[in-house]
Amino acid sequence: MPPQGLGNLSGQAPYTTIVPAEGLGLWVQETFIREGSALFNPEHQHLAEADLEFLWASNAFVKQGRTVLGQAEEVMFRAGGWQKERQEQQMLEWFGHIPKFLITLAADYCAQASDADFCALVEHELYHVGQKKDDFGAPAFTRDGLPKLGIRGHDVEEFLGVVKRYGVGDPGGALAQLAGLARGTPEVSRSAIAGACGTCLLKAA
Repeated sequence: MPPQGLGNLSGQAPYTTIVPAEGLGLWVQETFIREGSALFNPEHQHLAEADLEFLWASNAFVKQGRTVLGQAEEVMFRAGGWQKERQEQQMLEWFGHIPKFLITLAADYCAQASDADFCALVEHELYHVGQKKDDFGAPAFTRDGLPKLGIRGHDVEEFLGVVKRYGVGDPGGALAQLAGLARGTPEVSRSAIAGACGTCLLKAA
């Protein structure tokens, strides 16, 4: 969880405070990615050796009318000269190297989120760091044999009003699959979440 007090800085300063999320990357590996872990998800296995780091932001931000609680990004410096060197310096001071990918989470939200909501947010951002496909649609790999990674969009994006008026469309489409999953029982139990999270609001059964 965020450093104590970081989430309380929201609105108290003219800028957002951003700090490295120490220990979060290891927790993510041991919770979602390592086979046999408490909330292991095989769909994240391509991230086992990913150059991925985490940050806390003191508060969420609003974009296009929506509150953003987390953000996954591929680290790219769209500048040159001192501008680029300044950005590289920031990464080196934070992590000791320049990572390939970053996930930033809103500390003010995470500090008060339930265990299930926090885990869902983390996994949502992990899903954005996907494995690329080759020309034949198969998982792509680098010359070193590691998964070739990139930022991917959501599986489903639609307006609630369209679904309300016209339904989910193609029965085999992504939206229909999402609706079917929503009607089912979650794979991750509340007790499993409680056992995996260090600041449990639930007691393991």
